[in-house]
Amino acid sequence: MATTEGAKLKPVDMKLEVLVIPVSDVDRAKAFYEKLGFRLDIDLVKDNFRAIQFTPPNSEASIIFGKGVTSAKPGSIDQLTLAVDDVDAVRSDLISHGVNVSEVFHFAAGPFNNSVKNPRVAGRDPQGRSYFSFASFQDPDGNGWLLQEITTRLPGREWKSTLAQAMDVATLAELLHETEEHHGQYEKTHGKHNWWDWYAPYLSARQNGSSPEESAAAADRYMDGAKN
Repeated sequence: MATTEGAKLKPVDMKLEVLVIPVSDVDRAKAFYEKLGFRLDIDLVKDNFRAIQFTPPNSEASIIFGKGVTSAKPGSIDQLTLAVDDVDAVRSDLISHGVNVSEVFHFAAGPFNNSVKNPRVAGRDPQGRSYFSFASFQDPDGNGWLLQEITTRLPGREWKSTLAQAMDVATLAELLHETEEHHGQYEKTHGKHNWWDWYAPYLSARQNGSSPEESAAAADRYMDGAKN
């Protein structure tokens, strides 16, 4: 009988997708994150509920805030961290958009160590190390953000990616046919639009394992939210 004792099991994918942040004024928060250059993914309103999703540039994780989303106290989130290649350049860019950003600093006892007296020291990390130089800012409610300069990642800090297996022509043709059929339902009830804007989120969802119905709903949300 085979045994798995001592064997390393392959981990299932668990990607950090969304962080929920509490805000008191939804429109004010929306204007602020638009000013940061975050991508607006959705602004959903239903009865007494409103949810807004933003994604930082080139990030795979997003933030969500709104009305009826969380019971947490507005401004209670601290040290949400954005990885940047050049903290000085990003700081200057945010300031040019009207964001109040701190001077660049490093932690006296190492990154994120606030256990010592006066943990933040002005200026970049003296040794110029990756991970060690920061700047900070807050949204209108006081939710705190850090810019962390990461120029070189430590060994083992990146998941090894594998290229998706190429789809054969017959399978691709069948998937495109399926997409066209579902797009037809959307086309009947909506105004003039670019078909490829609907096709893209549908195909993306299908390739990530969603059912045709789930993929069609995802494409509808994209068109009704992001595009409109």
